[in-house]
Amino acid sequence: MPLTEPVIHGEEVDAVASVVRGRWLTVSEQTAAFERECAEILGVPEAVLVTSGTAALHLAFLALGIGPGDEVIIPSLSFVAAASVVDLLGARPVFAEITSLRYPLVDLSDVRRRITPRTKAVVVMHYGGHPADVDGFRQLCAEAGLWLVEDAAHALFVESSGGYLGTFSDIGCFSFHASKNLTTGEGGLVVARPGALAQKVRQLRSHGMSPVADAGEPGYDVRYPGLNYRPTEMQAAMGRAQLARRHEDRRRRRAVVEKYLKGMDGCRLLIPFAEGWARGGLHLFVVVLDEQVDRGSFRRWLSARGVQTSVHYPPSHSFSYYRSRYRYREGDLPITESFGQRAVTLPLYAEITDGQVEQVIDAVRTALESNQCMREAGKS
Repeated sequence: MPLTEPVIHGEEVDAVASVVRGRWLTVSEQTAAFERECAEILGVPEAVLVTSGTAALHLAFLALGIGPGDEVIIPSLSFVAAASVVDLLGARPVFAEITSLRYPLVDLSDVRRRITPRTKAVVVMHYGGHPADVDGFRQLCAEAGLWLVEDAAHALFVESSGGYLGTFSDIGCFSFHASKNLTTGEGGLVVARPGALAQKVRQLRSHGMSPVADAGEPGYDVRYPGLNYRPTEMQAAMGRAQLARRHEDRRRRRAVVEKYLKGMDGCRLLIPFAEGWARGGLHLFVVVLDEQVDRGSFRRWLSARGVQTSVHYPPSHSFSYYRSRYRYREGDLPITESFGQRAVTLPLYAEITDGQVEQVIDAVRTALESNQCMREAGKS
């Protein structure tokens, strides 16, 4: 069975086909409606649909003026997109540690230690859709005069502290990649509290253009260079169809996670956030293997039994580019590195069947009870 699978029904097919038949394929009524509906749910004045989650991060950092000489503190336990965008803007990504194996969220105290006079922004990533300490990070950034960016790619429509994740910061970024709980194929969303920031993101999305009126004739001006991160109407139409099914999707994902938690109880592994799954985004189901379990053998065992797995994530600071450019070394972020070496992501999606869930549980339990998946003595 696959690690994840998008839920695509007839409603999505009909919505996309309707756009294609109408022949207006880029930003128009569907995009405006999807943006409005997302903004209403999130409780923000404005939301901007873009082509991907990476585009959302890129526009966020551009809008905040991140550039050469700046530093941006980012959790290393995250997809590499945020670090890549910061580096491409000429700024330095400063990687931060996670709190623990049980709570693999960026550590507030570690971020505080890494602030320097060059620091301009902090990125908080809600791993797996589980809420990071948004109140703590808001206070820290307010005290230090820093921008706060939420990478909420895993956390669309997740409530916490009286609001939705992605809306507590200066700018929040979401992803609608095919692996996400709500998908537009590829796509992303940017929300920003100050109105001027949201408007700047919208203009940057389309070449930096802003509308003007000259002698009654419509036109546009370019106040700063921008990009083309405009979405298609097909993406927006699919997103609107997905919105209508979001509660049903969440209920099914919660039921799957409850079966996993019960079925894997007592196994030689740690399940992060086990006590707080109902409050999270129900996006990834990650387990952390016992140190004596060989992860490669474990994953091969599951693969042979038809269960696809993955790793979320290899720590960004461990990639060769960042080791070479910024001199990161093994041991710099020991908790993140341990998590990255022992974590395994198991299948989780809304249309996984009860039989498939039992298949995963049986494969995991059998693997962990088998000597075939244990490390040889003396090997790390």
